[in-house]
Amino acid sequence: MIKASTSGDFGNTIAYLEKMKSGDQFKDLRHYADMGVTALARATPVETGETAHSWYAVVGQVGNLYFIEWHNSHKVGKVPIVILIQYGHGTGTGGYVAGRDFINPVMRPLFDTIIDEIWEKVKNG
Repeated sequence: MIKASTSGDFGNTIAYLEKMKSGDQFKDLRHYADMGVTALARATPVETGETAHSWYAVVGQVGNLYFIEWHNSHKVGKVPIVILIQYGHGTGTGGYVAGRDFINPVMRPLFDTIIDEIWEKVKNG
């Protein structure tokens, strides 16, 4: 015959799950968004400085999904200049300007920081 017994309740577990449900672990997303804007501005190749100073971030929530979006508002006509810098572009005289991958190298460490810090908040409540 096997016997099992328990004592106590699930109060701590329920409190932890309620805290996770509240989304408190995501309250610092604006901080991370601003860190990204600063990193992108510093890494953006500078000719006039307009593209570097045109970074901004949007922080939001849709249902249970929290997000950060980074944008750059500097355009010539409808063309986002940051895309031309990142991926390259043809010139009006038949030449080509090679792209410079400046976004990924600065964002990867930021993404790692965000993941690590939010995971610590989840683990520690």
